[in-house]
Amino acid sequence: MDQHLAKIITNRRTVKPAGMNGQKIPDETIQQLLALADWAPTHGYTEPWYFIVYSGDKVKQFCADHAELYKAHTPADRFIPGNYEKLQQQGDLASHVIAICMKRGDNPKIPEIEEIAAVSCAVQNMWLGATALQLAAYWGSGGMTYTMAMQAYLGLREQDKVLGFFYLGYADGDLPEGRRIKPLVEKVKWM
Repeated sequence: MDQHLAKIITNRRTVKPAGMNGQKIPDETIQQLLALADWAPTHGYTEPWYFIVYSGDKVKQFCADHAELYKAHTPADRFIPGNYEKLQQQGDLASHVIAICMKRGDNPKIPEIEEIAAVSCAVQNMWLGATALQLAAYWGSGGMTYTMAMQAYLGLREQDKVLGFFYLGYADGDLPEGRRIKPLVEKVKWM
């Protein structure tokens, strides 16, 4: 096995946006990560991944818009001011935010779950590329992620889905140690 690849995979970490330092990643580097995403496996070549990239001032604008969607579409008795503020500030230290979307392919024989899996593989490709470049990354799915309001905001069709938001940046210091809760033997059955 290629030890370099194994090291990248085992060193992949989640770094929440609050752990990022505000330093900007060149757009060209983000484009390289998106090119890696484009090589994800896809059943029937539907290539359902669709990414909307926010950079520069657009990161703050997206976060402000996300917070306003939460405010506008959350019943008063379920509205939490702290969640609203968190959504507003979520990208303050991130360099880029990428909306992770699944645009449903035209082949009805391909189950939706396979389209979602393909997009997830595309994100993993980006994440491993980010790890190789020592970038901090976080796949968030809070706030209004799974709502029709967010789908409309992003200009998606009814059959499409928002799967989350990928925050990228730099972090100071060492990344946390990796850990698994359950041993591998509990997650595999050999026949």
